[in-house]
Amino acid sequence: MIAGHKKQWNFLKNKFESGQLAHAYLFSGEEKLGKRTLSKEFVKLINCQSSLQKPCGICKNCKDIEKENHLDILMVNKKDDKQEIEISQIREALSFLSYKSYYGGYKTVVIENAEKMNQEAQGCLLKTLEEPKGKTIIILIASHHELLLPTIFSRCQTISFFQTEKYESSKEEQQILKELVKVINSDFAEKFQYAKKVNLEGNNIKGVLEILQKYLRHLLFLKIGVENLTKQDYFPEVTGIFKNYSISKIKEVLKLLDVINTQTSLTNASPKLALEILLMEM
Repeated sequence: MIAGHKKQWNFLKNKFESGQLAHAYLFSGEEKLGKRTLSKEFVKLINCQSSLQKPCGICKNCKDIEKENHLDILMVNKKDDKQEIEISQIREALSFLSYKSYYGGYKTVVIENAEKMNQEAQGCLLKTLEEPKGKTIIILIASHHELLLPTIFSRCQTISFFQTEKYESSKEEQQILKELVKVINSDFAEKFQYAKKVNLEGNNIKGVLEILQKYLRHLLFLKIGVENLTKQDYFPEVTGIFKNYSISKIKEVLKLLDVINTQTSLTNASPKLALEILLMEM
């Protein structure tokens, strides 16, 4: 349950036991690394009724949190028919936090896929982060925290999640990136031809987009000073083409990639068309 994230768990547990909980946390890392699972265990910990081991997993609070029907906990995510978390949802969440706890514990809001909050929603949330009140905790879960407003990022205690093994790009990924670099520099006709070629050859267009997304995320982290690129991962001919990309431009492309991934997953949108649209923007 906490496997692979002992460091993160111990940090949160120590803060709770020492009475030093923050009002807002950002659980940040790639998808499927256990951010949601750990957030649920953390919420159990701070609300557990046991006087011995916490979280016990058997008290009413722990059981209700596991079933996601605890009266003091609100889960927020984008609606199935929407691409973004809207301001109305955040207003509802903040209203929820304003009421007294049913059980005397922490009123908690967990916002999944927090990077999907639109600008209005993020602005609304920011006001509460700037002036937290009472026994309330907000947990943001994000796979792309770079899409959050810097002011939101700075007001949260960040809990980072990492792969157990360092990512290194494969030769196949390097070749795909090189081809993308070449076509990005080409005219519209060649871009359409590339999308057609990838489609006809039966290549996984979604996989191509994921590789580009992964690379741009690392490049963004490099630009804002979060990490260093290693020689094995990325190479001059690829990095060079993006060196003039501003942070805002990289965020714009990442946002477009996120929208494309959502549309192709939830609808019958053509992956080939999605790739064409992306290349037109680059």
